[in-house]
Amino acid sequence: MMKEIIITNEIREQAMERARQMGELKNSIRQGEGNLVGFIGEIVVNNYIKGSLANTYDYDILKEGIKYDVKSKETTVKPKPYYECSIADYNPNQDCDFYIFTRVLNDHSKCWILGLKSKEDYFKESRFLKKGQIDGTNQFVVKADCHNLEISRLQPIDNFFVTIEG
Repeated sequence: MMKEIIITNEIREQAMERARQMGELKNSIRQGEGNLVGFIGEIVVNNYIKGSLANTYDYDILKEGIKYDVKSKETTVKPKPYYECSIADYNPNQDCDFYIFTRVLNDHSKCWILGLKSKEDYFKESRFLKKGQIDGTNQFVVKADCHNLEISRLQPIDNFFVTIEG
């Protein structure tokens, strides 16, 4: 039920410009290298749900008064439903309503919108992992303390937006 989106040159260029402007964020797990992937995810999701890019620490997209934070990971393969989404442990105080998760292919040609979860439900349902533990699904060693949840436990993006807009 995830959405596969082809990343256009325009999206890549917008993301590169935003990543250059931002530089390295405090607590960046990849020392700023993930900025491009993060911005690709934000732009793809925003184009899909037709919100407004906010680019704050607390949330990335605002739509009809609802605050969405987009969490993106780079990948070498199409994500499987049993792969896990992560939120770093220093992020649970973000002032957002929902998290939307994406995976961006490492050549930046495709992005998958995996789904979303309310902030409240995410932290109720996720499991805590310490830096160095293995996530248990695709045997990834976590690089920071985090809260993980399987992709299959997310709400499909189309179901959500049909519900609130329909």
